[in-house]
Amino acid sequence: MAEFLDWDAGKLAAALRGGELSAETVMAATLARIEARNPEVNAIVDLREAEVLLAEAQAADAVPFAERGALHGMPIAVKALSDVKGMRTTEGSPLFADRVAERDSTFVARMRAAGAIFIGKTNVPEFGLGSHSYNPVHGVTLNPFDASRTAGGSSGGAGAALAMNMVALADGSDMMGSLRNPAGWNNVYGFRPSWGTVPKEVGAESFWQQLSTIGPMGRSPRDCALLLSVMAEAEAGVPFNMPERDWDLPEACDVAGAKVGWLGDWGGAMPMEAGILPLCEAGLSVLRELGAEVEDVAPPFDAETLFQSWSDLRAFALAGELAALYEDETKRARLKPAAQWEIKRGMEMAAMELHRATKVRSEWFARAAELFDTYEVLVLPVAQVFPFPAEWDWPKEIAGVAMDTYHRWMQVMVPASLLGLPAISVPVGFSDEGLPMGMQIIGAKGTDVRVLEIAQAYHAATNWPNKRPPHSANG
Repeated sequence: MAEFLDWDAGKLAAALRGGELSAETVMAATLARIEARNPEVNAIVDLREAEVLLAEAQAADAVPFAERGALHGMPIAVKALSDVKGMRTTEGSPLFADRVAERDSTFVARMRAAGAIFIGKTNVPEFGLGSHSYNPVHGVTLNPFDASRTAGGSSGGAGAALAMNMVALADGSDMMGSLRNPAGWNNVYGFRPSWGTVPKEVGAESFWQQLSTIGPMGRSPRDCALLLSVMAEAEAGVPFNMPERDWDLPEACDVAGAKVGWLGDWGGAMPMEAGILPLCEAGLSVLRELGAEVEDVAPPFDAETLFQSWSDLRAFALAGELAALYEDETKRARLKPAAQWEIKRGMEMAAMELHRATKVRSEWFARAAELFDTYEVLVLPVAQVFPFPAEWDWPKEIAGVAMDTYHRWMQVMVPASLLGLPAISVPVGFSDEGLPMGMQIIGAKGTDVRVLEIAQAYHAATNWPNKRPPHSANG
């Protein structure tokens, strides 16, 4: 039955480090489960050969106990945007379908040093753009709870793989909401750490582009903290490192007396599909039962101003990364329309537009700091719609309100993303149709551990990842 594949990652990792389980046993069971379950969702792509993986697991079993790292023998699939030496890094683009990485991404190297065994990649949208993991290289990732629906993105493959218990831990990345949205839509946890907690690649532009970050996903906040303890080492060659901290969360975390601010739909500025707000409010009632004080918060900043600031900064950042592809007309034709639109917009942006965007960002940071003087954390829904049909490219309207861009429907992610705040998606249950939803718990910059502690207390009281509607694919 390989019930150990259903354990929390912390328990599984401890058993591997201590020799109660062999890496070979865990790898064989993992591969069997992937063979049985992955065809339902297409979460894991570029799976490596079984013989090679089993040989690597056998080598891991020969490592002396005293030399075993935090992730010793753990099978892990890395998001298809990041590099694993010797494996393809397609980014979901036909332009890179044959590109093989010559080195590990920095956080991947740290995971490897901690003993992780890389089994393959997790699926993404092309270049990670949009919260629907489909692309012309690997196809579409489907939702474990309804295979006619999306698993979200851009870490959609990671979220679905966790929900199907094919892996115990997963990495993701988040520029807008790519760790949090797929976590909410797959009934697991996705943590966007404070910007700088996980360093960017050495030499990558870091002084201006402070929107995207790597972070962990798991079936509990403690598991997210375990992976973050490996990822979050300071890097001398990268500016703006956050102070290192102890990521070892206690099993019992306390939220008694914590003040929680509920932002809802931002005073109606962020349209929501029916049923989302009541599920989040039920989640807030759990925090109340645990002793937290929950208060409604009036919209603290103009939502449209925030979105325009974020949208401008995002377009500029993407143009900086992808302009060379756009400028080559042959390659441009092979980019999806959303990518072409956003790159072009960033390339044409005037300096004063960027100045206005950064000024808004600064003003919102100051206003948010005032809120955090009153509230320990703020809460928002993790999405404005439930998982939508997999054949859509993106939702064109919500509650009768037209969406004017391919990412407008994720506007609820912007307040935390624009400021690089720590934010975790926690599950809040299912719609009447059995579709998962989550809410974001957001803290002040640098309060990552406290955000995780509050989420862990919530998890201990709810344990949503082990609850599934009767018709789910792996129920």
